[in-house]
Amino acid sequence: MATVIVGAGIIGTSTAYYLSQSKTTPSSIHLIESSPKLFASASGYAAGFLARDWFSPASASLGRLSFDLHRKLAKEHNGYERWGYSRSTATSLAETIGGDDDEDWLGEGTSRVKAAKRIAENDDTRPVWLAPRHGRPDIIDNGDGTAQVDPYELCQFLLSECKIRGVKLHHPAQATSVIRDPSGALSSIQIRSSTSSEEYTIPCTRLIIAAGAWTPQVFSTLFPSSKINIPVSPLAGHSLLLRSPHWPPPYLPTVASIDKTHTSRQQPPCHALFTTDPLASYSPELFSRLPAGHVYIAGLNNADIPLPSLATESVIDPEAIDTLKGTAERLLGKGEFEVEREALCFRPVTRRGVPIVGPARKGKEEENKAIFNELLSFRDSIEERFGGPVVWDNVEGRRVCRIAAEIVEGGYRDGEESWPETHEAMIESMVRLEQALSPHIAKLRI
Repeated sequence: MATVIVGAGIIGTSTAYYLSQSKTTPSSIHLIESSPKLFASASGYAAGFLARDWFSPASASLGRLSFDLHRKLAKEHNGYERWGYSRSTATSLAETIGGDDDEDWLGEGTSRVKAAKRIAENDDTRPVWLAPRHGRPDIIDNGDGTAQVDPYELCQFLLSECKIRGVKLHHPAQATSVIRDPSGALSSIQIRSSTSSEEYTIPCTRLIIAAGAWTPQVFSTLFPSSKINIPVSPLAGHSLLLRSPHWPPPYLPTVASIDKTHTSRQQPPCHALFTTDPLASYSPELFSRLPAGHVYIAGLNNADIPLPSLATESVIDPEAIDTLKGTAERLLGKGEFEVEREALCFRPVTRRGVPIVGPARKGKEEENKAIFNELLSFRDSIEERFGGPVVWDNVEGRRVCRIAAEIVEGGYRDGEESWPETHEAMIESMVRLEQALSPHIAKLRI
C-alpha cells in the first residue's frame, strides 16, 4: 500500500520518518515537494522553540507527546550536535526596552541594573547576550518543559534518515491530480517535475497533504470539485538570525549531554526571551541556539501579506527587517551583533488555534453505516489478526461510526513517569489495528 505525502517540510518529513519505522515498506512512501529549495518557509525559518505544557486543553496531550518525542529523538541520535537540541530557559522581560545604551542611570533616576556589567557566563538565570542595562528577566520555565532546536537542521536530519531507509523524494515536483479506479477509490497521483515538466504517475492508495500554509491550495488542485473548505490560513512572519560575540560562552564543549542541568558547565543554557517593544508596537521573541551559536529574533507577524505560489517567491519587507534590527539593538546593544540571515516565512494557522489532523472526506451517514457494517462482517478475522477484542460502535442516531482498540491500563491521570510506556502501548495498538483493518478496507467497494 503506497503512501504519497504532499509537502516535505517538518510535518511531511516527520510523518514519513515515523511511518518508515512501522510495518510500512519505506520504499512505498513518497514525499512530494514543489518548492525549488527545501525547507524554505516555516520548516526552515521558524523559531524552533519547544514547549511541553503551553497548550490549550484541546491539544495539551498532543503537545506533551510531541515534546517527549523530540527529547527521545535527540537522545537516540545525538540531537545536540546534529540539530542543536538543548534545554531552554524561558524568560519574560517586563520592562520597557526603549532608551539609550549610554543612559546615566544615576543622573536620570533610573535603575542601577542598567549600569551593571554583563552577567557572568555561568549565571544561567539570565541570557549572556542580553545587554547589561536590562534587568533580570522573570523565569517562566527552567528548561524542564522547554527546549530549543534548529528547525532547518532537524528537517535535514529527518529527510536524510528517510532517504537512507528508502523513502522516495520527488523534488521539485507538483502533485497535479488524483486518479481513481472504476469504483472511485484512489489508485494513483499524477506528478509533474518542475525541472523537466515531465509528467508521471505514482500508484498509491493513501494520500497525506502536509503542505503547511499551502495545504488549502494543494487540496483545491487535487480535488477541484470538492466543496470542503480547509480552514488553514497563512500568517507571515519576518525574522533575523544574529551572531553575538557573547553567545555561546567560551566554555562550550565539543560534546554535551542533553540531560545535563542548567547549572552544569558542560552545556550552557539556551534562553527564550519574551518581551514588548513599545517603540515598534509589537512583542519580540528571541531564542538562542546551540551549537552553532545564533540568536533568533521574530514576533513581527502579518496576516495580510499574501501567500506566494512557492515559498521561494516570498518577498521580504525592508521596513519589517529594519524594525527587527532596531529591537535587536535595544535588547542586545548597538554593535553587539551581526545579522547572518533575513527571512520571511508563512506559518499555517487555524481559527481555533489547534492543529487539524484527520481525513478530508466527509461521508454521508448511509455510506458510513454501510462501510461499518461491511467491516463488521469480518469481525472475527479482524479481531484474530489484531490479537484481541475490538470495540464496534455503530453510534445510533449519528453520522459517525467507531472502531477502536481500548487500552485498559495507563492514562493521562496516571503519573507522568508512566506516560512514555502508555504512549508506546497506544502506538503499538494503533499499528496492529491498522494492519488488521487494512486488507478489508482495501477491498471496500462502496
